[in-house]
Amino acid sequence: MKSVTETPKPRRRAEWVLWIGLGLVSATLLLLLLLAQLLRSQANAAKPLPVLGQVADFTLTNQDGRTVSLADLRGHVWVTDIIFTRCTGPCLRMTGLMRQLQEALPPGNQAKFVTLTTDPEYDTPAVLKTRANQFNADPSRWLFLTGTKKQIAEVAVNSLKLTAVPKEPDKQETPADLFIHSTQFVVVDKQAQMRGFFDTAGEGVDPTKTKSDILNAVRRLEKER
Repeated sequence: MKSVTETPKPRRRAEWVLWIGLGLVSATLLLLLLLAQLLRSQANAAKPLPVLGQVADFTLTNQDGRTVSLADLRGHVWVTDIIFTRCTGPCLRMTGLMRQLQEALPPGNQAKFVTLTTDPEYDTPAVLKTRANQFNADPSRWLFLTGTKKQIAEVAVNSLKLTAVPKEPDKQETPADLFIHSTQFVVVDKQAQMRGFFDTAGEGVDPTKTKSDILNAVRRLEKER
């Protein structure tokens, strides 16, 4: 009967040492990769947000019928978008997100929220007041602004680079399908400089991440002079 040849113990020990060594090398490489990602994230966080343009002076009317100008927003970080109250598309969702931002920042916070209308002939201060109340807007922090078509175009389109275009009647899917407008939120700093554009709708957009990114931008800009 033939005897079974066993692997010498020193050889087995060498194999175990080799595998342990490979494991340690892999773990070290993984830790180095994670450290590099952490350092990159910290570097990006420390890097100032880019200046993307300057908001020009404007004068509009808020939901309480009071005149609001750019001077009223200087010294504050503010978040803005453009909607219209007859909208049956993304507008309610956008206004809901603005409410979440208001709720996420405590009442003592100096940030402001600005909702522009692309339908000023219909969206009078009274109409905007109703919409503001529906979303529990704090009038000292959240402004719903209207004006003439020209005034709205100057601030929304020319300054903030948002889209606000009347829809051709033959392309309107419903009676309320009146405008093509941006679904982006714009974050503006204390010097009325645009510092970030954030998509709130579209393929691949995560509303939770969008909210987090906007809040992060606001908090970073509040630390600037």
